[in-house]
Amino acid sequence: MIKSGKRAEIFSNNTDPTRKMNKELSIIVTSYKNPSVLRLCLESLKKNVLNENFEILVFDSATEEDTEMMMREDFPDILFFPFKDNLGFSRLVNNGLRKAKGHFILILNADIIIERKSADILLQELKKNPGIGIIGPKLMNFDGKVQSSCFRFYTPPIIVYRRTHLGRFLFAKRKIDKFLYKDKDLKKPQEVDWLMGSAMMTSRKAFEKVGFMEENFGFMYFEDVDWCRRFWEKGFKVVYFPLTKMFHYHGKGSASQSALRAVFLNKLTREHIKSAFKYFRKYFRKQNPHREKH
Repeated sequence: MIKSGKRAEIFSNNTDPTRKMNKELSIIVTSYKNPSVLRLCLESLKKNVLNENFEILVFDSATEEDTEMMMREDFPDILFFPFKDNLGFSRLVNNGLRKAKGHFILILNADIIIERKSADILLQELKKNPGIGIIGPKLMNFDGKVQSSCFRFYTPPIIVYRRTHLGRFLFAKRKIDKFLYKDKDLKKPQEVDWLMGSAMMTSRKAFEKVGFMEENFGFMYFEDVDWCRRFWEKGFKVVYFPLTKMFHYHGKGSASQSALRAVFLNKLTREHIKSAFKYFRKYFRKQNPHREKH
């Protein structure tokens, strides 16, 4: 039986708790109730990561029997950490950071499909540039369109513009475009305020100076914004690296209804707004630690 909030049995051929930090790369995959998508993610990792000294760790919220059986029967070589409860994104990631044995760590949502060598290229960039704390690839939709995955830090008006009809006005569109870095050439690698947490790589040396992800924002919003901000505060860079790409099945569950209706009926929207309040309270009157070069 899977215990509430605790890791259950690990179905793996490599469960020695005394493992040393002997991996170059740890890949943490966070998952929630979608074994078919998780399967595609894991198959892409096993096929497309060329580095031979890496491990994959899957952290699954509200684990169901189908997922458990798939991991045990089809991926016995992958470390699997099932949880009875829905822990939320940051708690899953933090569990992964505690268990990972790699000097570099790639964090992925289970709805990411990596291209061949994409993880290896990010790894080489981090190894060449120790001043980079977090690096992330270009994310693509499966129809070939580029997803927005790098952003400037949120301000309260941006939340309002993106969730109300105000966003249709020209002044608001300009602010949103700046938030999305549309004033920059996103075909080139560059420093950004923050990256979407769906796919990001860090080094153990960097994250140990910054600390774990914040677990008080909620289930799935603003943890990545906050973490990137804290990397900047500790003197590390956050870099968008579009010379490598990954595919992301990204469902906008919190933005599917009108603003007022969504606040009352859409749990994800309520979570996003609650997390936003916590984020703005934490950084009230604090300056942006990322000074852009002009």
